[in-house]
Amino acid sequence: MPKQRRLAAAIALVCALTALAAPGTAFADPAPTPSTTAPAQPRTLEEVGKQIDDLYRQAAVATDAYNLAEEQTKQQSAQIVQLAQEIVKGQDKIKRLKDQAGATARMQYRNGGLPPGAQLMLSGDPETFLDGADALRQGQQAAQGVLGELNRTQADLAAYSKDATAQWKNLEANRVKKEAAKKDITEKIAAAEKLQDQLKEQEKQRLAELERKKEFDSQTAWLSTGILKEINGSASEQGKKAVKFATDQIGKRYVWGAAGPDTFDCSGLTSQAWISAGRPIPRTSQEQWAQLPHVAIKDMRPGDLIIYFADATHVGMYIGDGAIVHSPRPGRTVTITGAGSMPILGVVRPDK
Repeated sequence: MPKQRRLAAAIALVCALTALAAPGTAFADPAPTPSTTAPAQPRTLEEVGKQIDDLYRQAAVATDAYNLAEEQTKQQSAQIVQLAQEIVKGQDKIKRLKDQAGATARMQYRNGGLPPGAQLMLSGDPETFLDGADALRQGQQAAQGVLGELNRTQADLAAYSKDATAQWKNLEANRVKKEAAKKDITEKIAAAEKLQDQLKEQEKQRLAELERKKEFDSQTAWLSTGILKEINGSASEQGKKAVKFATDQIGKRYVWGAAGPDTFDCSGLTSQAWISAGRPIPRTSQEQWAQLPHVAIKDMRPGDLIIYFADATHVGMYIGDGAIVHSPRPGRTVTITGAGSMPILGVVRPDK
């Protein structure tokens, strides 16, 4: 081999070894590429990390949809049970009213089929007539009352039945939503886990470092605004209880749709923390954002909830000193991190 060709080959080999030795710079799909197609272009580890994050974010959106449908299903089931109880009571009441009306009819039959007024006229006793007239009037009013109550009860039963039918339809619609959301969640999580499984151990460690750096940089940028100097609110008594509950869960696994006691998703943690403090709040982060009073970031205090991302699909609890406790995502556990480590949408206060 001529000297120039050997030199060119050596340079190419050195370049190839240098590229392979660079830690975490690229991630190539380990699946064999068919010889009939062009080799897949390597993806950077940063791109893989972003793809994994996007999948988990999509799973979080679907989780909020699932949790909302689950909450609505519980409410509708309770309403159906209540309506069923009202229907049973109404049916019993109608039976009782019909029995009363039947008793009046049977009494008239025993008296020869004559109306009570005619019977009084034929008695031939003025004193008996005068005494009976008042009783007759009261009896007629009672009979009219029975008929009126019977009509009202029947109308109520018809309304209860119509409402129950509507609730059954809503219940079925929410079950369909839940199943669709569940399918979406499991697909997105499976896709993210597949990407992670394709990484080598060194690449996983490097990816974790990149994630920590991203969070650190975001928190540093948030703190550099001087916002922490303005945040000096003290927790309310209920807020202290909520913070204690949330921090007591540190180390417990994230599981989508879970609200304790051993596993939590993000809004499962915050909703249960405030329930433990005696203040029930909406189950999902989106509903927490929509229904709870908003406060400015500079006015937040421990126990307040910080809602993240433009679609309000993540939530953490502020615990003071620029930190939150939250349940991050599948594969993670309840932990403490910087309040500014993710894009903040706003802050809500459950006990305002």
